[in-house]
Amino acid sequence: MSDEHDEPTSVEDPVDTDATPSGARTLRERRTPPRWVRWTLAGVTAAVACLVFGVSSATAELGFGPHEAVYSVTNDSLVVVDLGPLGTLEIDSPLPLGLGVDVVVKEIPADLTTVGAANTLTALSQDLESYLQFFSSPDVAVRSVALALVENALWRSLGAAAVLVAAGFAVRWLLGPARRRELADVMAPRTGEITAGVAVVALVATTVTSGAVGSTAQGQPASPVFAGTALEGARITGRLAGVIDTYGGQLVKLYQDNEDFYASADDDLSAAWDARLAAEAAASAAESGTLFASPGPPPTAPAAPPRVAPSGNGEDEPVTFVVISDLHCNTGMTPLIRTTVERSGADVVLNAGDTTMNGTSVEKVCVDSFASAVPRGVPMVVADGNHDSQVTSDQEAAHGQKILDGQVIEVEGVRILGDRDALETRVGVGTNVARERTPEQQAADLATTACEDRRGVDLLLIHTPPVGLEALETGCVPFQVSGHTHRRAGPEQVGQGIRYVNGSTAGAAPNQPTVGPLHGTAEMTVLRFDPETRRMLDVQVVSVTPDGAATVGEREPVPEVVPPADEALGS
Repeated sequence: MSDEHDEPTSVEDPVDTDATPSGARTLRERRTPPRWVRWTLAGVTAAVACLVFGVSSATAELGFGPHEAVYSVTNDSLVVVDLGPLGTLEIDSPLPLGLGVDVVVKEIPADLTTVGAANTLTALSQDLESYLQFFSSPDVAVRSVALALVENALWRSLGAAAVLVAAGFAVRWLLGPARRRELADVMAPRTGEITAGVAVVALVATTVTSGAVGSTAQGQPASPVFAGTALEGARITGRLAGVIDTYGGQLVKLYQDNEDFYASADDDLSAAWDARLAAEAAASAAESGTLFASPGPPPTAPAAPPRVAPSGNGEDEPVTFVVISDLHCNTGMTPLIRTTVERSGADVVLNAGDTTMNGTSVEKVCVDSFASAVPRGVPMVVADGNHDSQVTSDQEAAHGQKILDGQVIEVEGVRILGDRDALETRVGVGTNVARERTPEQQAADLATTACEDRRGVDLLLIHTPPVGLEALETGCVPFQVSGHTHRRAGPEQVGQGIRYVNGSTAGAAPNQPTVGPLHGTAEMTVLRFDPETRRMLDVQVVSVTPDGAATVGEREPVPEVVPPADEALGS
């Protein structure tokens, strides 16, 4: 009997669908993710790869103390400052995900070959003020670097995305429709594996291309000089180690003395504002008849709480200005400026110029620091001085500050005219005309602009006082605010207007640095403007002396303009 009769085929036996072309297609279609899932995975993978590339390869050129420096992101969990022939400084990175930063400092003299007072320290001593500016406001410096790196990372990520999109369209065009369908049939079931593979390759490639050379400070003991400071644990190599060991203690003490002085001065200034606001509250209560005589001492009025930002003015409320000028990169005054702006309830900050020393790009740390003193929502109006530059103006404008350029602007209902100084002064070089106009031509232009403005000018803000003389004499400018002289003057009548010159907010003194504890009295001024009468009401001087004592003066009324004798007789 045949075997085939012993093993009959049952119709219920399972059929191997994979053995037929139609069955294979059915199984493949069942395993293939939907089209939208495949495109989403591809898009997310590409976006992550582009973002990782952008972050890990980001660079920025900013200042480091008195030098230009290139900052770049690495993946070695270290912040390494390369000072060229001097050596390196290395600290553990505070960044997440194992990221670090390399800082390559430019313009370090290559001839610094030995350590000693006769050469290395002498060569660097002229830069110590700039280093102190940098480390006196490390939070501002770090914030500036972080923002620049984030911006660069975003641009690099967008650039990488654009390259990927362009490459995708190019490949799509080269393949043609038929070949694309063929590849889709083959690749679609393996979407997950392909996505993971692309991501791994991109991450590895990015890591390799952004990796840093091994640290030269590995195994180097931490410098004891920086114990108790933000650089505690720093490891130093090369000749810089000798400089730090020899002179670092002096510099750290200088830094700490600077921090202690301004912290104490700010506390004293806050107390002075408490006393002044309490006195004003008591006087206001007495004028309204709510304060009556009693056998005991008068009650103490509560101090007004510190303001974070102005609450806005009603149409009949005075507009409050805080005037600063001649800061000359003394970033130690930043917290005191912030205190005065907040406690005075300022609506506008007026900067009468000379924010920097030389108007260089590395002084951005100073501009950034002073900008941080102004609360959100409070505009700052700037008339840059002879120690500033167009670079300074651009840095200030990047913070949203209003830079005067010879035209009338309106801020909080006050019409303000002003311009950047026509001269530029550079330390060690001198003063030269740096614009298309001389100071005399600038003065004439400002007077013409003021007199031709149909809506009128309320305030002239200009760095150098004599530049506003012609405008004051015409009577087209009722009030002028200036700086430059480092000595307060006024308010006093000049021509047919009132001129006020603010003292130096940096406490600038002859032949003394403006960085470190004060060498002269630092001054700011609070002005109040009446929007109904269109005139300045009063002046209030805020001062800090070299011993750290702060005073908030009483409000002094602005004098009325006395008309010329011939006009008075004619009337």
